[in-house]
Amino acid sequence: MIQKLVRAILLPAAMTLLASPYVSAAPSAPAAPAAESPRTGGTLTAIIQPEPVILTSALNSAAPTGLFSANVFDGLVEYDNNFKLKPALAERWDISKDSKTLTFHLRPNVKWHDGKPFTSADVKWTLENVWKKLHPRNQILFGKVTQVDTPDPLTVVLHFSEPSLAVLSSLNSNGAQVLPKHLYEGTDILNNPYNSKPVGTGPFVFKEWSKGNYIVLERNPNYWDKGKPYLDKIVFKVIPDASARAAALEKGEAQYAPFNPVPLKDAQRLAQLPSLKLETRGYDWISPWLFMDVNVDRPYFKDVRVRQALAHAIDLNALNKVVWFGFGKPAVSPVVSTLTQFFNPAVPKYAYDPAKAEALLDAAGLKRGADGNRLKIQIDYLPYGDDYKRSAEYIKQALKRVGVDVTVRTQDTPTYTKRVYGDRDFDLAVVWFAGFADPLVGVTRAYRADTVGKNIPWSNGSGYRGEEANKLIDEAQGSPSQTERVELFKRFQTVVQNDLPSVPLLELRFFTVQSASLRDTVSGVDQIYASLKNAWFAQPPGASATVARADAGK
Repeated sequence: MIQKLVRAILLPAAMTLLASPYVSAAPSAPAAPAAESPRTGGTLTAIIQPEPVILTSALNSAAPTGLFSANVFDGLVEYDNNFKLKPALAERWDISKDSKTLTFHLRPNVKWHDGKPFTSADVKWTLENVWKKLHPRNQILFGKVTQVDTPDPLTVVLHFSEPSLAVLSSLNSNGAQVLPKHLYEGTDILNNPYNSKPVGTGPFVFKEWSKGNYIVLERNPNYWDKGKPYLDKIVFKVIPDASARAAALEKGEAQYAPFNPVPLKDAQRLAQLPSLKLETRGYDWISPWLFMDVNVDRPYFKDVRVRQALAHAIDLNALNKVVWFGFGKPAVSPVVSTLTQFFNPAVPKYAYDPAKAEALLDAAGLKRGADGNRLKIQIDYLPYGDDYKRSAEYIKQALKRVGVDVTVRTQDTPTYTKRVYGDRDFDLAVVWFAGFADPLVGVTRAYRADTVGKNIPWSNGSGYRGEEANKLIDEAQGSPSQTERVELFKRFQTVVQNDLPSVPLLELRFFTVQSASLRDTVSGVDQIYASLKNAWFAQPPGASATVARADAGK
């Protein structure tokens, strides 16, 4: 059974995008007739772990925030299951011939949850004050925006100083959540109270956040996508203990749990239960990879031979098999192999070779001492679950064999992000990033020199300031040719794998555990960061399902 699951998860994702993402929106093809008609009603209990720090992805791109907030906020566009963009808050869009002007025509009669109208002024304000200045990924995407025009309440015109072919790929409900101008303008944006009680345009309305326990959303009766959502309520429950999460799912106390919510060794057992299913779709867009940031500002890590030695000391096949139970594959680049258009298979590689690691450490002047150690350091890991802790412990054992004594340090998420991205008080840090559909969106943030030490979570943790790599990023961002961009990003991968400020570990494959009676939880390749407006219960927990409302599905 587990081998079957692994094979399904490892199937290459269909991630070859159009040569340019700037295509005008067209109506989606009619869906095939459903075997079952959606039913309304029921409360979905979803597991979220760790607990989000804030509740909007406009300001924090962490996975728990993205998982939750897409239900409250809409993007300008949505994805389908074939990587095609669909209208959301924007009904259609156009790109100029020189690829420097992008015009969005917004959906009319959309309301914020407080009843105020959604207009182009909200998009303009959010872009200029949030996406361009505060978002971990969008600062580079919108850095070339020179002007935003709003000729009327339903039209937004973006003017770029140079082409930016990656922009549209990140305008979904994760990459481009629009914030209500009337609630944020003139405030301290990062500390605005609505970050904890969000007001969006999405299918569900925020009701309550009991910190450490749960977050409650209720159906938006005025949602623009008529008849949706089908669920009456979603309760996001915080369950820190992995065994308790497994028990909650097995007992039916929770019906939806994404991002490998249970210990991987338990996946086989849960998959065999008739009341549950494992869903592997909906993660393709995020292109996740696990890596180890090396703090290049530490004196002992300034020498690239030391960083290379770390890479040679870690057996990635064993890491994947022993720690991740095969739910991944060894990574050779920060661009995952399923992103076939951009992936460069010819990058420098660091095969498992402890003898070579020792020789490199000797050459760098780090000799073994009387206690057998060459160096004593610490490793921090992203506190998102046991898999990350076990990864750090495995790396500790691997490095011990070549004379590097490692202490594993544990902390909560805010402490981890401040330590790595703000204070930079660390040696090694295990983390996973979403690479997304274009390297400019997800990958390059880990290497951009202009984000070092600015306490921007999920940016450049290593402190890498490579001039050639940053030059290639800038050239790829401004190139009007997708063919040229692909070549630039392949060169970029070669450069960063030569410099090795971070060590790629695994290409991750996530799964969701959900109730077997839960339907239509996957509507696009970005589902994990999209709303559950299409989800419904064939049999809601603890209640009989009702026939859909008269307007449902229209």
